[in-house]
Amino acid sequence: MEQRLSIVTLGVRDLARSRKFYEALGWRAADVKSDAVVFFQLGGIALALFGRAELAKDAGVADSAPGFSGITLAHNARDKAEADALIAHAVKSGGRLVKLAHDTFWGGYSGYFADPDGHLWEVAWNPFFPLDAKGAISLPS
Repeated sequence: MEQRLSIVTLGVRDLARSRKFYEALGWRAADVKSDAVVFFQLGGIALALFGRAELAKDAGVADSAPGFSGITLAHNARDKAEADALIAHAVKSGGRLVKLAHDTFWGGYSGYFADPDGHLWEVAWNPFFPLDAKGAISLPS
């Protein structure tokens, strides 16, 4: 298997509400004609929003109660001020503040918000993973 992630799909309770939240963050939905799924192009990968019950059914698993799933999504910022501004914007757009950004034990700066379905997003500035002009991170070799 090639070392690649193509699409992250989030199961959501209300597709229209979730689409509105991500569009309020400034994201543009792809022009895909479907009432069942919304896609956002994120650099070299895509984020999909899909009905939670339908996603569980498609995977052949029970739609368990929401809670911590053991997964967070992350957005790396260019500096601490940008991290603070991004979290504030997410909250203003309908997200929920989970943890204020703060200096971390590993030498960076990090905080969390949740989208309307409780999916956790970390917003971090990491001095060890620089961003290029397009926003792609560069991991150490």
